[in-house]
Amino acid sequence: MSVVVPIGVIVAVAIVCIVVAVLSSAQRADEVAIDHEKQLFSGALTNYGRRVLSEVDSVASSQSATENIRRKFDPVWAEQRAGAWLAAYFKHDYILVFDGQDNPVYSMVGHHAADQAWYAQARPELIELLDFMRGRSTALPGAIQLDRLGQTELGVHAQAVAIRRVLGQPAAIAAVAVGSDEGLAASSDINAPIMLSVKFINDNVLASIASQLGLVNLRAIEPGPVPEGDFVYELNAPNGERVARFAWSAKRPGAEIVQSVVPFIAVALAGFALLAAFVLRYMRRTAVAIAAGETRLQHLAMHDPLCGLPNRIFFGERLEAVIGEVHASRTPAAVFYIDLDHFKDVNDTLGHPVGDELIRNVTLRLSHTLRGGDLVARLGGDEFAVISSIGGDTVKMMALAQRMITAICAPYNINGQNIVIGASIGIAVIDRDCAGSADIMRYADMALYRAKNEGRNRACIYDAAMDADLSKRKLLEGDLRDAIENDQLRLMYQPIVNKSGDTMMGVEALCRWTHPTRGEISPVEFIAIAEHSGLIVELGAWVLRQALVDGKQWPGLTVAVNVSPLQFRRADFAELVERTLTETEFDPARLELELTESVLLGNIDTAEAGMLRLKALGVRLALDDFGTGYSSLLYLRRFPFDKLKIDRSFVLSIEKAADAAAIVHAVVSLGRGLGMKVTAEGVETADQHLFLRAAGVHFMQGFRFGKATTPAEISARLKSPEDYRPIDIPSAMAG
Repeated sequence: MSVVVPIGVIVAVAIVCIVVAVLSSAQRADEVAIDHEKQLFSGALTNYGRRVLSEVDSVASSQSATENIRRKFDPVWAEQRAGAWLAAYFKHDYILVFDGQDNPVYSMVGHHAADQAWYAQARPELIELLDFMRGRSTALPGAIQLDRLGQTELGVHAQAVAIRRVLGQPAAIAAVAVGSDEGLAASSDINAPIMLSVKFINDNVLASIASQLGLVNLRAIEPGPVPEGDFVYELNAPNGERVARFAWSAKRPGAEIVQSVVPFIAVALAGFALLAAFVLRYMRRTAVAIAAGETRLQHLAMHDPLCGLPNRIFFGERLEAVIGEVHASRTPAAVFYIDLDHFKDVNDTLGHPVGDELIRNVTLRLSHTLRGGDLVARLGGDEFAVISSIGGDTVKMMALAQRMITAICAPYNINGQNIVIGASIGIAVIDRDCAGSADIMRYADMALYRAKNEGRNRACIYDAAMDADLSKRKLLEGDLRDAIENDQLRLMYQPIVNKSGDTMMGVEALCRWTHPTRGEISPVEFIAIAEHSGLIVELGAWVLRQALVDGKQWPGLTVAVNVSPLQFRRADFAELVERTLTETEFDPARLELELTESVLLGNIDTAEAGMLRLKALGVRLALDDFGTGYSSLLYLRRFPFDKLKIDRSFVLSIEKAADAAAIVHAVVSLGRGLGMKVTAEGVETADQHLFLRAAGVHFMQGFRFGKATTPAEISARLKSPEDYRPIDIPSAMAG
């Protein structure tokens, strides 16, 4: 096969090339022949018209014509030397002489004088040429002009010739100004008499042209079908009016070329057929093996190699088919777009083999949750999708989504590791009004985005409001970009006090944004937009610089600045901090960077190296929102944190849940054991204050000790600390 197949391909390509070359050459030869005939015929018509003009000019330009027509009209001379001469010797059909006011002073049709009825019928078709001769018009829109001679500044013409329809027949029509008056050229005399002649392009004329040019079956035809093989030549005036339509049997030299090579092609095809038969004998023996291989390859191309589920390609084809079925049957369906929450954390912390096994376990749970007719596919990474026929029933769709979330969120035991993940689901309904698969997936993605924004481990169904919400977020993103560039943001500072609550030990910088039209924008809203769009890097750099500039006026206070995971993971973050400290001349020991546990997930070694560089600068590090993530003790042992910050959710639950109080005690003990200070966030009531003080918390912040305020207010509080006392918020209003 390695020899036969290449030879067969080469032979087949050679034969195909020969056939294509022959057919192309034949077609080109036919085109060239037809084009040549068309040019010859066009030239013949032009010569015919110019010959008619020359014949008229031979009479009109004579001295006798000047004497007997222009200076004093002699009808007898006009009859004998103009009409009879042109009709008898040159076969002109109509001869007319017009005076300076375009009135016919002589007219002859054939060999007889024309009557008024004939002239009234023919006049509209002749007056156009008269207007052109007199300079009243600059073109002949209803005729094909063959020559432009004698045009003056006034637009008057000495002669003109054109082809147009006269009384329903194509004809060459020529006009010549007669003689001159007092030495003036006829072309400059607008009132010169005009001799006009019409000579029809009839069968005799066409026969003469066909004889000269060798055109077969040349004839004038009316609109309609023509025999196959005939070429149609149309003459149309500039205004689109049809003047004439001719046809003749076109020469086809290409057919002769094809006939000369057909025997050789037939022999080549016969040889190729024998070769093909020989190859076919061998191909039959391998047909079964090839089919089996194709089936396997197709399965591999359409399914995920890790878990065996249909992949994105298979899912896309099935989705298109379901959309077509819905349009035909009008029975709605639904797409469930599933994203695993915290799957990347599992991969980064426990390794990819555990992550792969987790994907296989999720696959089994999803498959057991769905009905037989539903399709589940893995789109890639931690993304799955389901096509179900229960679309249209909101209750059933949410129930199915909740079953999938429950199944996925149940704990997994893989290689001795107890793993808990979550799932967010976006749902898009496929109905008869839906667009293509790309729009359906976009709707499901927007619903998934909403589910994640609302707290994860939940499902959302797409509605039109999500489009508006997305547009609103895009507009807000642009406004935020402008606000960062134009310095329209501001920083507020929340006091951090000692455990007694009477001494301010530091402040936490909090960003605020007053939109020019929407007013105050919640940090929860615009910080999320900044993180999603990547603006958090620019925003974080601005906050850091502004906080250090403001903090220089409070020598005794630490300044805490929150750091986004995206910001911290940049390779140049430590350089940014060092450069900002240098430029603002701020004491590094008073700068406290607050990091969340999500900053540490991923490449632990890189995170540790970055933190050590920051510590080398003298900067303090605090682990923010401790207890809300993985809270791995590995982080506390390995990373050089100076402080733990207990999340406000535990503080608010102290008076309501015993386990929250126990967690606070445990965190304080853990911090003390590791040599770290502990700060409690969200302290609002006196009871919370007393409990945390007794538990051994070092620092506190919350509404009890002051809300976020302006730099001027912080300066005033430092000058007169006795004017600021803890505020006791009733327990019923706390939180």
